[in-house]
Amino acid sequence: MDLGLKDQVVLITGGSKGIGRAIVEAFLEEGAKVAIIARNQQTLNDLTTVLPNVVAIRADVTVASERESSHEQIVNTLGPIDILVNNVGGSNGTTVAETQLEEFHTAFELNYFSAVHFSKLVLPSMKEKKRGAIINISSIFGRESGGKPTYNSAKAAMISFTKSLANEVISEGVRVNGVAPGSILHPTGNWQRRLDENPEKINKFVEAEIPAGRFGTAKEVANVVVFLASDKASWVVGATVNVDGGQSRSNF
Repeated sequence: MDLGLKDQVVLITGGSKGIGRAIVEAFLEEGAKVAIIARNQQTLNDLTTVLPNVVAIRADVTVASERESSHEQIVNTLGPIDILVNNVGGSNGTTVAETQLEEFHTAFELNYFSAVHFSKLVLPSMKEKKRGAIINISSIFGRESGGKPTYNSAKAAMISFTKSLANEVISEGVRVNGVAPGSILHPTGNWQRRLDENPEKINKFVEAEIPAGRFGTAKEVANVVVFLASDKASWVVGATVNVDGGQSRSNF
């Protein structure tokens, strides 16, 4: 399907592997101009070897000055950003009682504040053009327990932020939405590692917890992202869409 994204400038954080890389590939298939930010130079090199048209910036998105400099570099290279995908994420710590407060701060800097800051960086040009899309990748565990508390809390904040920002900027032509993946299997992810370590246990988890009877794929998440970024989703505003094969227990 032609989603009308040809030559749109897309910035994807954490775009070098996993779900992020699938999102990169989906936008390239639509003819978009894609830039990614990640902090591992080797994974960036691996991606650009296969996808040489991608603008790849090495930066630590937990550092405000690096967010600003990488954004400036991309704008100078490709032009103002039309579509922002806040995809970067990760978990740390264990239980609330055993996790240091600093680890909560770290989780929020990575999963939440990076998304808030990049959104603020791209909004002026989007408002000026009266057009733009921001897609925040959260998690089904932003709506219920299941992952680590640091991660759950940050993704819950992201879902709330998505709705707040969406209502604030839709009158100026900017749409903000989110995607909440469930358990997604890809070669560099935790589920693949767990499956390799204990296939019997993980297969039982899938049978018990995912009504669709299998893990999701990164491509299935990416397909929803490109749709939400396109005019085909013009009346979708402030939504965070579960992409989980029925795994989530929430009904909203």
